[in-house]
Amino acid sequence: MEAEHAWYRELSPDDRSWVLLISQAAINALLSWYAEGCPPTAVSGEMFASAPKSLAQTISLRQALDLTRTAIATVEDAVPDLVPEGEQAALREAVLRYSRDVAFAAAAAYAGAAERRGRWDARLESLVVHAVIRGEADDTLASRAAELGWEDVSGVAVVVGALPEGDSAASLAAVREAAVGLGREALTAAQGPRLVCILGGTDDPLEDAAHLSALFAPGPVVVGPRVPHLFAAGRSARAAISGADAAYAWANAPRPVAADELLAERALMGELPARRALVDRVYAPLKAHPSTLLETVQAYLDHGTVLEATARELFLHPNTVRYRLRRTAELVGLDPHSPRDAWVIQVAIALGRIGQRGRRR
Repeated sequence: MEAEHAWYRELSPDDRSWVLLISQAAINALLSWYAEGCPPTAVSGEMFASAPKSLAQTISLRQALDLTRTAIATVEDAVPDLVPEGEQAALREAVLRYSRDVAFAAAAAYAGAAERRGRWDARLESLVVHAVIRGEADDTLASRAAELGWEDVSGVAVVVGALPEGDSAASLAAVREAAVGLGREALTAAQGPRLVCILGGTDDPLEDAAHLSALFAPGPVVVGPRVPHLFAAGRSARAAISGADAAYAWANAPRPVAADELLAERALMGELPARRALVDRVYAPLKAHPSTLLETVQAYLDHGTVLEATARELFLHPNTVRYRLRRTAELVGLDPHSPRDAWVIQVAIALGRIGQRGRRR
């Protein structure tokens, strides 16, 4: 084994010792099986039972089969020294049958280890996702994230939608595999009727979510803001979950939709961060602008977005009103001519004025 396999020479003394013990157990089992007349029953996998579970992570299945092949070849070479010439053909045939069963036993042992590991990984993944949802960015999250290989993942966003009916594990796996197919990292979990996916390594979460949205059940699919790393993902998760609840108020919302596009709906649900964001992004810049944009856009909204009526109310030329509305769109990223944007502006102004009244008190 040391002569033929370079990776074997790099194993720790303990791991090499375990390999030798397993090999000896396999050869002893071969002798017993041959002495019993090579019964047709399959060779037992008990030879692998004594090995520590960590050995399956140190030595891959391919490497285990390489070692099996080496051990069997060694036994075949020794056949002339083991039995008389008339029995050599029978022993070689028995060794071939035995090696086949050993290979199947090894595959079964590795499959069992992979299944156990898969169940543990799924449980660990769920714990990490729920810790992110709860905002628990602590040492426990760091340890679990490291075990899942997420300690260095950057560019993170949370996607929330409805969980399809049926096998939730299959739905979670489908989303995870599709994300990996896009070249992204992904952690998934079910939270009641929701499917929560944490995307990692994403530069454009909304575009990536568009490729995944078909794997969610019908209903809104909301994408939280992109954050630098997993330990800041609680903010993205809270925005996405809040947006998933509020999205039903926007009948024609795109699918997927960014949580920041739902600030007005989230504010109506009483979410304080959404209210603050809406005031900071819309009301405050309009109020601070020297061209009285706030008064102009408010008059425009009050007069049913009729330009001429607004101009008469403000004693301005219609072109001046047009210019100020265009500056409004440039300043806050919302076009007063759009019914949807006009409504968001109106909500932001209302919240801003309520806040100003509270401060005056």
